[in-house]
Amino acid sequence: MMKLYRQVCMESSKLITQRYSTSFSMGIRVFDKRYRDPIYAIYGFVRFADEIVDTFHDYPKAELLARFWEDTYRAIEEGISLNPVLQSFQEVVNAYGIERELIDAFLKSMEMDLHEETHDQTSYEEYIYGSAEVVGLMCLRVFCEGDKAQFDELKASACSLGAAFQKVNFLRDLKSDFDDRGRVYFPGVDFTNFTNEDKVMIEADIRKDFDDAYKGIVRLPKGARLGVYLAYVYYLNLLQKITASPADRVAGKRIRVNDGRKMVLLFSSALRNSLNIL
Repeated sequence: MMKLYRQVCMESSKLITQRYSTSFSMGIRVFDKRYRDPIYAIYGFVRFADEIVDTFHDYPKAELLARFWEDTYRAIEEGISLNPVLQSFQEVVNAYGIERELIDAFLKSMEMDLHEETHDQTSYEEYIYGSAEVVGLMCLRVFCEGDKAQFDELKASACSLGAAFQKVNFLRDLKSDFDDRGRVYFPGVDFTNFTNEDKVMIEADIRKDFDDAYKGIVRLPKGARLGVYLAYVYYLNLLQKITASPADRVAGKRIRVNDGRKMVLLFSSALRNSLNIL
């Protein structure tokens, strides 16, 4: 019966991923089967922590996040949890040796969202590392399956990819972050006077992250490469749409890549992968 319980918990993490992110779900589906459940488990964990600070407005967010943090480590230490998301996550943490430092950095960034509405360069870099780069490193632990040399070789690129994804999200969600949560993540940027110069500077920084990330994607294990590349292509396409839009449109409307375009990106990426021309 324990096998059934573990299966149900993992299916919960998979459902969370599918309901919250069509783009990441698409990428995970093309992973080798052995990678899928662990990545679902990581996504479910980070998604629910993010939900606490972003949407639980009528509840004591700080208390809920502290409880989630405490329950996370209890689950990891005991190897069991009645919270399906934490049950799945602790299995992955214990199986792949995901470091406590990565988990703490992630939850610290979530905690920052409770208190900080603007950032200087130092707090911005700390937030990006904890909210995005460490998630890439958690996934890389899964992909490398205990190969320390491979992990060390690809670590910088995984961080760059996580940073690129997060910064694109910041641009895409500029209006909702400010209107709904009072947040502006980019240092020195005034949302009420968001200029094309601001946007161009941010886009140049993101493109550098994408360039650095690509160098690692092509060296990923074969079973993980296409899924990560697909997410990379999707976010790069989203950045291109943002780049083609004036600053006032970016600040006033959430720019998206539609589902039809996502399917085109899936098939073109799969073809490039099959031809070994990523």
